[in-house]
Amino acid sequence: MNNDSTSQMLARLRKWISAAAPGARLPSTRSLVAEYQASPVTVQKVLRALAAQGLIESRPGVGTFVRSVRTARPADYGWQTAALGSPQGPLRPVSTAMRSAPNDVIAFHSGYPDRELLPERLVRAALTRAARSEAAISCPPVAGLPDLQSWFAHELRDATPAGVAPPTPSDVIVLPGSQSGLSSVFRALVGSGQPLLVESPTYWGAILAATQAGVRVVPVPSGPEGPDPDALARAFDETGARLFYAQPNYANPTGAQWTARVAERVLEVVRAHGAFLVEDDWAHDFGITTDAVPVAARDDFGHVVYVRSLTKSVSPGIRIAAVIARGPARERILAARGAESMYVSGVLQAAALDVVTQPGWQTHLRGLRHQLQARRDLLVSSLRELAPLAHVEHVPRGGLNLWARLPDGTDVEQLARDCEAAGVIIAAGTEWFPAEPAAPYIRLNYAGANPGAFREGARILGEVMDRATGPGA
Repeated sequence: MNNDSTSQMLARLRKWISAAAPGARLPSTRSLVAEYQASPVTVQKVLRALAAQGLIESRPGVGTFVRSVRTARPADYGWQTAALGSPQGPLRPVSTAMRSAPNDVIAFHSGYPDRELLPERLVRAALTRAARSEAAISCPPVAGLPDLQSWFAHELRDATPAGVAPPTPSDVIVLPGSQSGLSSVFRALVGSGQPLLVESPTYWGAILAATQAGVRVVPVPSGPEGPDPDALARAFDETGARLFYAQPNYANPTGAQWTARVAERVLEVVRAHGAFLVEDDWAHDFGITTDAVPVAARDDFGHVVYVRSLTKSVSPGIRIAAVIARGPARERILAARGAESMYVSGVLQAAALDVVTQPGWQTHLRGLRHQLQARRDLLVSSLRELAPLAHVEHVPRGGLNLWARLPDGTDVEQLARDCEAAGVIIAAGTEWFPAEPAAPYIRLNYAGANPGAFREGARILGEVMDRATGPGA
């Protein structure tokens, strides 16, 4: 049967269906074969096409029928508003950093490194081995695989100076990603309605986790070298807070890295107030011209709750992180984690451990440093030449992002919409402020796809900004 005959058969069956009553039974396949002088395969092909168009439905063992037309009615979910009541805090939409982007745009918004920057061969091989191991069919310990706990502890121990007691593997709790860990930490150590000090600006996910935990977020201004320790001390005094969330190394979004002096003074302030510092070391593996130096390495009295993630540096598909905490704080965090997810996938733990213990891991990190530097410098130079109104006040020594200040009065949300209409996606800086933005900013990821388009993206950004700030704007 040729295609013309197939089309004729489709047309004739559509005409028959249009005149039939809903639920009417179609002739059997044998009857259709005889009527149209077609093969059974061709008849089945035509029936599948009609089913795909929603005209017929098959009932196994019974037959094929004209599909009943159901009158659509608008769904009414109004009852849920009364049942749920008012939310505890403002509902934040999914961050721009988590948006997927089509291939025909220049994407500066992503929160993740490009696939080219990942150890793909190591990851694929590790997942294959993990799938064949006992981890694929066994229940791992609640706190994590012992060998993975040891690896995380050893990583921090290497940075611990003489005279400070290093962490032990039993201090480590393996997490299904650092975002989940932050939620557990805030619920376990702060509690609903209680104050939480955070750097401002700071990671949007931490703000979201705190909001969902019912925590009251209190911003502490932070600059290229970290927060002012005196301002932090005043915030502790004024709020009675017992926890400060910060990113001392290559902060998201600013790229700031604390100086040794600031780190020591912040630790002194935290100790003096009998408080905790939650150190989010998300970018530990993304140093460019410096190395990440964890504040937790200087603490052996349990004041620093240290969070280290492998999600961005190993693979977004292997969401593995860890929290290192001591004393009762660890037990409370472990209890909160158990209530949420019982344990972390043993396969993912085994794969992550496999990747970071391969000789190729260190080789990958050395190459990654050079790749990030080349991308960062390309984007910085492109902005300075083609979009000078997007001023990068601080060139980060590591991380994935540039934090660019715009002229006062710039409507960053409108700017983001105009850029996207022109083929460039950027992230408005408002998402990274826990309160009102201190100034108009945008965050640009230099670790995203297609660095060859960075100059073109900067050119488009510059033109859009010129139109937005020019005469008559």
